Amino acid sequence: MSNQMKALVKAKPETGLWMERAPVPEIGPEDVLIRIKKTGICGTDIHIWNWDDWAAHTVPVPMITGHEFAGEIVEVGRDVKDLEIGQRCSGEGHLIGKTSRQSRAGKFHLDPGTRGIGVNEQGAFAQFLRLPAFNVVPLPDAIDDEIGAILDPLGNAVHTALSFDLIGEDVLITGAGPIGIMAGAVARHVGARHVVITDVNQDRLDLAAQVADVVPVNVGTDDLAETVSNLKMKQGFDVGLEMSGNQRALDQMVESLVMGGRIALLGIPPGKSPVDWSRIVFKAITIKGVYGREIFETWYKMIAMLENGLDVRRVITHRFPVDEFASGFAAMLSGSSGKVVLDWT
Repeated sequence: MSNQMKALVKAKPETGLWMERAPVPEIGPEDVLIRIKKTGICGTDIHIWNWDDWAAHTVPVPMITGHEFAGEIVEVGRDVKDLEIGQRCSGEGHLIGKTSRQSRAGKFHLDPGTRGIGVNEQGAFAQFLRLPAFNVVPLPDAIDDEIGAILDPLGNAVHTALSFDLIGEDVLITGAGPIGIMAGAVARHVGARHVVITDVNQDRLDLAAQVADVVPVNVGTDDLAETVSNLKMKQGFDVGLEMSGNQRALDQMVESLVMGGRIALLGIPPGKSPVDWSRIVFKAITIKGVYGREIFETWYKMIAMLENGLDVRRVITHRFPVDEFASGFAAMLSGSSGKVVLDWT
């Protein structure tokens, strides 16, 4: 194996990424080395590409970006016992500490010292990735590399959607990005009655209808209340999944929920937002903030659902060889894409 690899690097504090040669990572006794086959472009990668305020204050330069991946183990550390060379895998991109109260209680996704690959540590937009064996998620034969590469965002959707019991419930999803669309597919798969997804981007709403059995509503042109009436819902939605980070969407969700409704918040507002807390109190609404995936319960559940018929493949709208990465980012920046997958093989 050559000691050099291709990698997409945030090499300068300005817009863009650059394909460079970088050393193949050296692994420690508890690590594995993964040959990357497919990667997904995430909204976080777009922030890094654009070099917005968040990225400038968070990401050290230079940095190999990317954290959505599937690949094959090509080397294992001497203390790794349960993984083997040739094994197909994806992996959890949140690198946790082991000393916090949360980690010691097994609530790994709540560890306050979490660091992210492709953000704080060298990432997966490369031919090889070093990853702690603890973070590796083996892939069953039923899940190919393309789907394996989008398990990270699917995990966000699963974590959010499964925050509350959805069986027989009416669900409102605000934000028809890829994660919102996949959350709709998950909600229907686990037994929600009606799933309505809102946005102002008609391309994304059209994609949602192709991927999942959901009712898309363009709130820029259509009345959500009319959809509620057409579905013969008597009081409103039972559960809200907020994926947009848009304050108006959250306000509309609060108004559209039943008394005692529940909201899972994954969307991140661009700054501080005014919230009518009295309305939330008087409607007795429960709000849960969602971050990442439950490690590793979310991975277990989403793999089980994929093996049991959950189908999100159509959320992937663009595929490019990695040398055409700029076209992949352009597709994401257009606002009309679903997931974009880069092929490293």
